Amino acid sequence: MRVRALATTLLLAGCSAAPAPAATPTPTPVPTTAPAASPPPAELRLAFAGDVHFMDRTAALLKNPATAFGPIASALSDADLTVVNLETAITSRGTPEPKTYHFRTEPKAIDALKAAGIDAVTIANNHTLDYGRVGLLDTLDALHAAGYPYVGAGRNTDDAYAPWYTTVKGVKIALLGFSQVHELASTWAPGPDRPGIAMAFDTDRAIAAVTAARPRADLVIVFNHWGEEANSCPTGEQKTFAAHLSRAGADLIIGAHAHTLQGSGWLGRTFVAYGMGNFLWYGTSKSTETGILRLTVRARVVTATQFLPAVVSNTGQPALLTGPAATKLAQRYSGLRSCAALSPSPAS
Repeated sequence: MRVRALATTLLLAGCSAAPAPAATPTPTPVPTTAPAASPPPAELRLAFAGDVHFMDRTAALLKNPATAFGPIASALSDADLTVVNLETAITSRGTPEPKTYHFRTEPKAIDALKAAGIDAVTIANNHTLDYGRVGLLDTLDALHAAGYPYVGAGRNTDDAYAPWYTTVKGVKIALLGFSQVHELASTWAPGPDRPGIAMAFDTDRAIAAVTAARPRADLVIVFNHWGEEANSCPTGEQKTFAAHLSRAGADLIIGAHAHTLQGSGWLGRTFVAYGMGNFLWYGTSKSTETGILRLTVRARVVTATQFLPAVVSNTGQPALLTGPAATKLAQRYSGLRSCAALSPSPAS
């Protein structure tokens, strides 16, 4: 009996001695890095001025394109992007159109624009076709040959209404140009196979161009040629078109043509400067008051504005004003906001 009991004891002991399970290793913590925050949108300094052309006294300035704009060039070049209206054909050919005034110049005008720090021009105006479509095509060829950016005209409808896209400090900008001048508007309009000017009167096409540019750009700028000559208040036609452009997504709307300054301010969240007056000008005019509009922009919002008052001098060059004369013109310019029906600040 003792033998059987011992055997049973040994058997039970063997069953209870199963190996202990292996310890589960503790996982090594993996360091986590928070996703890098996107950098804030860059702050841009933009500059705009009015009508430029090289005829009569201003044609003589092209003897030295590097100094054609005079001392004001330093204020033009002191911006991330500067745009004006080039109101002339660049051609020696063509037949004058049935109109009173005809402006044309030579390719050295492009050298003068570059030397002054002007980065692009609109050619949507009532003088780019002064010498017909031959003159317009010469203008387009000259700008292409110089690699100089422009908007507002083209070899066909799509080309004329196309924006110029550029990237400045990481911000993609779309620039468009339209003319709202009635003279010869129907015959100067582009077609599928006909060169011409981008007309505001084809409102659907103009709005479609801005609407299409909106998702492709961080900032959309429209430069219009519009208004009634010598009228420092925008017309109802200007205001209606500005409202269309604002709803389509334009962030900035700049204008010229009236030969006098017109007011600036906000239309909702769109900044509008209805008229910048003459800038580099060939002769006498309805007003010699002019200036440079500087805008500071961040993330589609104009955060600061500065108007640099100037006057068209006897050489045709714009000259910055100082002292009481500058203060007087700056105050007058600010007061023009009232009849423009614009706000001094953007809508919240």
